[in-house]
Amino acid sequence: MDRYQSMKTFVRVVETGSFSAAARLLNVGQPAVSKTIAQLEDHLQVRLLIRSTHGLTPTEAGLRFHERAKSAIQEADEAELAARGAGAGLSGRLRVSAATTFARLHIVPLLPRFLEQHPGLEIDVILDDRLIDLVAEGVDVSLRMGALLDSSAVARRLATGGRSVVATPAYLAQAGTPQSPADLADHEAVIYSQLPNVWSFTRESTEASVSVRGRVRVSAAEGLRAAVLADVGLTITSDWMFGPELASGAVRRVLEDWALPPLDLWAVFPAGRMASAKARVFASFVDRAPNPNFYRLCWSSSAM
Repeated sequence: MDRYQSMKTFVRVVETGSFSAAARLLNVGQPAVSKTIAQLEDHLQVRLLIRSTHGLTPTEAGLRFHERAKSAIQEADEAELAARGAGAGLSGRLRVSAATTFARLHIVPLLPRFLEQHPGLEIDVILDDRLIDLVAEGVDVSLRMGALLDSSAVARRLATGGRSVVATPAYLAQAGTPQSPADLADHEAVIYSQLPNVWSFTRESTEASVSVRGRVRVSAAEGLRAAVLADVGLTITSDWMFGPELASGAVRRVLEDWALPPLDLWAVFPAGRMASAKARVFASFVDRAPNPNFYRLCWSSSAM
């Protein structure tokens, strides 16, 4: 029995709550996971998991072993990294999650360079605009924007980006250019369903909020981008989403003398376990990566 691999399997089972989910993350069959856990319990001469129709629950001994196993795996990974040299020789699989459009525009183009630096590494990129359970999905690091709702999350702020109201010249030629936030009430807005449809602005000491309306609502940023480029209406968005179009003039900012709350970019690591060396190195790579459309047009570095 490979004790190290057995510990990794057990930790995955506990964190995902099932043999099948752990098997999927480990890229092995469910019978192999079940057999590994049975061999581990036989080796330790103690029951680690209670199996029921409701799922798997760690016993008291299982909980103690889980915490020690997590620490042992972390220390082994750190020792291996230190022996090879910090940031060098990363190997295995790294699971990264990010919003679909953000990843397509600003993360996926960076992957060839990162993989070239770490030829022994494989990367799974989970694309989802919704917040996902990092532990259940086996994610090592998630790139998220906005306020962090989970106070227990372990996170590192990578950058801060601006936000604007944008539209195409064709839409503005047809509907007119708003001169104040109040004018937005008379415009067709493309509404992102994951955010409120009340937009708040500031200018010096003045604050203004407006409830916008629109016949098109989208559940993903990719749809928001496509609708604006199709001249459907104007929208409020992070500048990173239209970096090239803003530079070329294909999309224009309006109400530029009014400010919108900025948006932070975070590297978020799963709560309850230490960030892996691979996850930390990847977050640092994104933080330092020279991507002009990402940083120069949209973000100011504020790494912590």
